[in-house]
Amino acid sequence: MTTLADPLRLGPATARNRVVFGPHETNLGRRRSLSRRHVAYYRARAAGGAGVVVVEEASVHPSDWPYERAPLAAECAEGWAEVAVACHEEGALVLAALGHAGGQGSSAYHQSALWGPSRVPDVVSREVPKEMEAADLADLVAGFGAAARLALEAGCDGVEVNAGQYSLLRQFASGLTNHRRDRYGQDRLRLLAEVLEEVRREAPGGVLGLRISCDELAPWAGIVPDQAVAALGRLAGGERAGFDYATVVTGSAFATAATRPDSHVPAGFNRHLAAAVRRALPAGVAVVAQGSIVDPQLAREIVGAGEADAVEMTRAQIADAAAAGKLVAGEDDAVRPCVLCNQSCQVRDVRNPIVSCIGEPRSGYEDLEPDPDGLGGLLPGRGRHLLVVGAGPAGLECARVAALAGFAVTLLERGDSAGGMAAAAAARLPGRERLGGLVLFLERSCRLLGVELAYGEEATLERLDAHEGPVVLCTGSRPGRATYEAVAPAPVTSAAEVLAAERLPGAPVPAAAVVSDPVGGPVGVGVAELLAGFGSAVTLVTPDFVAGEQLARSGDLAPANVRLARAGVEVAIHSLVRSVSAQAVTIEDRFSGRRRVVPGALLVDAGHRLADDALWRACLASAGRKPDRLWLAGDAVAPRTIHEAVLEGRWAALGLAGASRPPAPLDQAVAP
Repeated sequence: MTTLADPLRLGPATARNRVVFGPHETNLGRRRSLSRRHVAYYRARAAGGAGVVVVEEASVHPSDWPYERAPLAAECAEGWAEVAVACHEEGALVLAALGHAGGQGSSAYHQSALWGPSRVPDVVSREVPKEMEAADLADLVAGFGAAARLALEAGCDGVEVNAGQYSLLRQFASGLTNHRRDRYGQDRLRLLAEVLEEVRREAPGGVLGLRISCDELAPWAGIVPDQAVAALGRLAGGERAGFDYATVVTGSAFATAATRPDSHVPAGFNRHLAAAVRRALPAGVAVVAQGSIVDPQLAREIVGAGEADAVEMTRAQIADAAAAGKLVAGEDDAVRPCVLCNQSCQVRDVRNPIVSCIGEPRSGYEDLEPDPDGLGGLLPGRGRHLLVVGAGPAGLECARVAALAGFAVTLLERGDSAGGMAAAAAARLPGRERLGGLVLFLERSCRLLGVELAYGEEATLERLDAHEGPVVLCTGSRPGRATYEAVAPAPVTSAAEVLAAERLPGAPVPAAAVVSDPVGGPVGVGVAELLAGFGSAVTLVTPDFVAGEQLARSGDLAPANVRLARAGVEVAIHSLVRSVSAQAVTIEDRFSGRRRVVPGALLVDAGHRLADDALWRACLASAGRKPDRLWLAGDAVAPRTIHEAVLEGRWAALGLAGASRPPAPLDQAVAP
């Protein structure tokens, strides 16, 4: 049976194993070129054991500038060369991804018309592209060839041509967007075939991969699986296959979330498509499965069953740069898990955030941040005792890194288990179950490193004063201030209390519930889904024009609203909760001032929370506290996301170990 550790033949080259680190936006670029941060980022995955590294897609023509830091192939030669050297030194093949976003791009940067097969407005931006003329088509084909030649001359092992989700080549292949009557409309595969032929001609000694959407999820006119399989068979025909491997993806402009869905979509959702393509293509053409493949066992099943020849595990390797090597070695428990949240790794938005991971904040910052796992040989904390209070993500990561640095660590948690709000969300919120895997990894790592985990123990001021070493407070958050009038006895609870309960506070499920969500994140939407699943009539109240507005960053905005509608949740947009009593919850439209009443409803407050800093303030007031011994991390500083919690817990440990520039001790801030 084929395993992930087996070498993989890709045309003229051989990968050392069958784990691929696929192309994705990083925002690591400098202007439109690859930077030293790209080099460090890709080197880390190659050193971590990836068989193939595919570099972030570069536009093959200046008419394409899809996002501000999108690389341009003509400016990537030096960067490709440096990435190739770095990855080759670590044993991985390097491919340059090439593409053109066409009508799914943006005219904001080059201020020119977008290119497209026909004058069909993009369903997201509503921008109408220019219908490409003969000269444009010739320039595009030549651009792919020139870019491929440049990549090989720079030292890359080959290229991957994008005919996937954000792709002009897919737009030409689809009846959704190609309404032409010329030869490129009569044969919608013609342009893709010409591009593959040109790339072969200009880069004959390199690997040629094809990323292709095999289901646009728009069957009324788009590409459907049977059609895609037939097309791939045609493109792969001939004396020498038109490509050496195909990466099978899903999605179109009508389904942008399908390319990279979050944890509400089952992992490995494209495996059936990959299997169909594998059956249709010649044995000499490899098939790469893609689609939320982050679980070690799933990856092994797909390759072992012959459904695909390799697996693209991009997010898994963002969450753990060494994931590929650990999987190949069978060290599954050592892999820091990906929770498929997209909160820090999906960066194609106007904020230009750097690619990273909520559970591994060093991702994207490899050239700036020290590697905590490299502290083992230094042991700067040897002989020192660290007390960490709170076993949420911040406390667990702080304890883990401090133990790596040689500290003797005691972790106090007043509850009976680890994880805090993350564990509660994993246990209760639909689609967030994978958060539990991150908590389990952190807790297991602490145990293996000898951290004393003291559950059910309250951190008193007396205990902290008696402790001789440093103390890091990761005490989490508490409910924020109510922004509505509560007339006692008002049936009010917080989202945190709902998540912490077995079902609901007070046991019986309410007939009606109102969820107040001024944040617009996953918690309010998730609690509304949870209550609706229990059978409550739920009204979600948001001040925004759509429920869960912040979910746009993770790609879950449209899917979340579909789920709410299917669950029967009523969404009160641009509205606020004004009052709650035993009889009713009063909601007000924030623009018209019109009010309405939801009778007999439980109010669930999913609003902003405050730092639980009471212990910190008590410590500051205590004469026993020394200025350099007290630290604060995570929600205890300010309630935010898991990413900041893990990052600050790590920084506190690194600072105490002297391995990085520490933040200022927080007891030097203003007095309480």
